[in-house]
Amino acid sequence: MPRPIQATIHHESLRHNLARVRGFAQDARVWAVVKANAYGHGIERVFDALRAADGFALLDLAEAERVRALGWRGPILLLEGVFEARDLELCSRLGLWHAVHCDAQIDMLAAHKTQVGHRVFLKMNSGMNRLGFTAERFRSAWTRLDALPQVEEISLMTHFSDADGPKGVAAQMALFEHAAQDLPGERSVANSAATLRHADQPAVRGDWVRPGIAVYGSAPDHPAFDAAHWGLEPAMTLASRLISVQDLVPGDTVGYGSSFVADAALRIGVVACGYADGYPRHAGTGTPVLVDGVRTRLVGRVSMDMVTVDLTPVPQAQIGSEVTLWGRAASGAVLPVDLVAQAAGTVGYELMCALAQRVPVVVDGAA
Repeated sequence: MPRPIQATIHHESLRHNLARVRGFAQDARVWAVVKANAYGHGIERVFDALRAADGFALLDLAEAERVRALGWRGPILLLEGVFEARDLELCSRLGLWHAVHCDAQIDMLAAHKTQVGHRVFLKMNSGMNRLGFTAERFRSAWTRLDALPQVEEISLMTHFSDADGPKGVAAQMALFEHAAQDLPGERSVANSAATLRHADQPAVRGDWVRPGIAVYGSAPDHPAFDAAHWGLEPAMTLASRLISVQDLVPGDTVGYGSSFVADAALRIGVVACGYADGYPRHAGTGTPVLVDGVRTRLVGRVSMDMVTVDLTPVPQAQIGSEVTLWGRAASGAVLPVDLVAQAAGTVGYELMCALAQRVPVVVDGAA
């Protein structure tokens, strides 16, 4: 039989989360962000569940081709725009909208020969300091684009650095609104955190919101709030089974480096899951896990193919017992991916994106 580890993608949860985000977005349209292969869930696996979105936002042309191949005829936005001039040919052919964040991209458009006008999203650097024109140069960049016959329509966008925390979006929003004052075009500024926390402000909602992690059931502002606070459900479950049980006496150690030492008699279970499956290597003793739907903890180091868990809270557990690394157990109990990520010193985004190719994936609830 195959190794018992498996990831499950939950379509009903994806639909639910998209509807929750749309409720926060109110009158704004919703991009479903499917970059990084839909945050590790798989573009082809999530497409049917997310096709109620108004558009799909992603990073590269290969992802855009995959979405078009699935039959999507609506808007697709390249969030980082094009990387070289020849990319514009595919934008024309596939009808892709694309961000413009630097002079080089404007130069590419100016030299591009096309009969199809491009829809571009001019990006402002309002404080993230990654991509975009500064507030002082934003208007002149708009003027350059507006003069190009290759450009049919210009929308305006920025990206918040602190929408998930106490600093909030006010300063960046004020800078963006001042720089974009009186410029025509639709606005898109809100990521997941801004949509959930600040979309009561019409300017933050804008015309389009760009939810990513929230669609997949993770809280963008964890640990301040968890996914349940926002009414989000896990879209991915990573589950396996116990493949061995060991009885320890005081002084016994577990795993590489003997980092865990039993201070009392202890029954532990060995789980078919390790860092080669995408489970975080830095998850240490105490990281939460569910065995037969009951919360317990990891003990010792994560190895390539196995982790070990404390069976004290589940004395009935045995070889073959269900282990939920994150997501929803068969009993309905939920272990948020954010809790596992927090214990490993990272974020839920990384865990989902890191799901290894060797892990079999099934889709639950497909129409």
